[in-house]
Amino acid sequence: MTDASPPPAPDDEPDRPPRLYPSTVGGALYLLVMAATAVGIAIVGLGPWRSGVRVLAGALLAAASLRLLLPSKDAGMLAVRHRAFDAVLLTVIGGSLIFLTYSIPDQPV
Repeated sequence: MTDASPPPAPDDEPDRPPRLYPSTVGGALYLLVMAATAVGIAIVGLGPWRSGVRVLAGALLAAASLRLLLPSKDAGMLAVRHRAFDAVLLTVIGGSLIFLTYSIPDQPV
């Protein structure tokens, strides 16, 4: 009896090990934005929520700036829609968070 499995196609590539680094500059910067977001969430969880939300807002505003500066082919995960839409949305959300941290009054403990 012969083996019933077909021979591999000539254009099949051998299995490569997974890549452990981003393939674009924007991908690396996206990881930095995500790290800043994680730091902001950790700060919120530890108590001084206003500071943590400001860090989150700063990460969003940095992402908006990076999205405007980087060309689309290098933006990586920062590019979701059109450049202007991404930048405006990130700026509005980041600005709103900063506005809210200053406008919400302190509550007695």
